[in-house]
Amino acid sequence: MKHIFQQGKNEHVLLMLHGTGGTERDLLPLAQAVDPEASVLSVRGNVLENAMPRFFRRLAEGVFDEEDLIFRTKELNEFLDDASKEYGFDRGSIIAIGYSNGANIAASLLFHYKNALKGAILHHPMVPRRGINLPDLTGTPVFMAAGENDPMCPPQETEELQQLLDRAGAATAVHWEQNGHMLTGTEVQAAAAWYKKNV
Repeated sequence: MKHIFQQGKNEHVLLMLHGTGGTERDLLPLAQAVDPEASVLSVRGNVLENAMPRFFRRLAEGVFDEEDLIFRTKELNEFLDDASKEYGFDRGSIIAIGYSNGANIAASLLFHYKNALKGAILHHPMVPRRGINLPDLTGTPVFMAAGENDPMCPPQETEELQQLLDRAGAATAVHWEQNGHMLTGTEVQAAAAWYKKNV
């Protein structure tokens, strides 16, 4: 997978996952805002939709191609295994920070693979899959930022995702805003404050 790796000074590795149409450079400022001492692994999605990179296909807006989601989640998980060997970091030290489509693939990692992530910051996520048993996520810290007036990701999605993660044992927190689907500076600040206390 096309990616950037930046060696940090502490034991954390921030996995940066962009939104639709983004690249591996988009979220680098977020990594700086959350933990400037962490290593950064920023990845570009392998799927193109109208020439825009994504992490998995969708059938329509808000309707995921479930088969592709499962395949791409496995592909990303295996890439993380390989990257940890290539760059010499602890596979258990990865904290995902994703926005929109990137948040959804990060949530899918949590849904499908035990210990895939040490924690996650999900900006405007949706429920990746329904009707499956989640792995034991006891104590896994997950922060979600959402818009009460988000046209692409209704509040009910965030609430349902929180319930599913809570049932699996994750330690969740949700930050609500009124800025639609926009990734705002204030939600990044809220994520950074949460990270300092919980990761």
